[in-house]
Amino acid sequence: MDARLQRRIQRTGWDRAAARYEDGWRRQLAPAQARLLALADLRPGERVLDVACGTGLVTQAAAEYVGESGTVLGTDISAGMIALARERTADQRVRYEKMEAEALELPDGSFDAALCALGLMYVPDPHKALVELGRVAGRASIAVWGARGRCGWADIFPIVDARVRSEVCPMFFALGTGDALAAAFGQAGFRDVVVERLAVTLDYASGAEACDAAFVGGPVALAYSRFDENVRREVHAEYLASIEPYRAGDGYRVPGEFVVAACRAR
Repeated sequence: MDARLQRRIQRTGWDRAAARYEDGWRRQLAPAQARLLALADLRPGERVLDVACGTGLVTQAAAEYVGESGTVLGTDISAGMIALARERTADQRVRYEKMEAEALELPDGSFDAALCALGLMYVPDPHKALVELGRVAGRASIAVWGARGRCGWADIFPIVDARVRSEVCPMFFALGTGDALAAAFGQAGFRDVVVERLAVTLDYASGAEACDAAFVGGPVALAYSRFDENVRREVHAEYLASIEPYRAGDGYRVPGEFVVAACRAR
């Protein structure tokens, strides 16, 4: 997919998903975000950059680590996400700016640490984004979704892609496969890479809750917004059939995996 088109799809899609994002994913992403912050080893007084910050969940948490003398900047491609993050954050140590991960409008070495929690999978050129992190920060911590076969919700993409002209997230699972994330860090010039895999369970109280998270508050929100009611019923049924093995009473306990890594720039 053309990189400019992919960025436009991501920008518009996350603008569409922003208002419902935390409803569907705040609880589900918490384990990866907590481990990311632990590996980041943030210290009082540090300057921290949070790339693809979304509504600022990790950005705000990072501020607690750096204390009164530290600062945190959250950046995201989505104006809708940035607007919500600003609205929900009163902390003067935290600010937000709309910015592309591959072209950070920031001076060299201006941050002690950079974070990116579940955002790198959506970037058209992850290598360029990692090089940018190394340019502006002394160390970096990244979390991505893991291997496709370990994410029980993964059929959401082929279900949606079958009804749109281009793939929604063509490289979504690439960085979570094998040693891909560690290799990507090495190719971008980082050293002392530490990688962990984190198995999780995504809990949904009902089929409606599972569908809302998958289709309305997540990466396929733009495509889903263009479906008519008949198509929406079809994709709901197909998605629920795909996670039926994980049914637990009226709800679902769907397996997932995160890959979390930390490293230093040269």
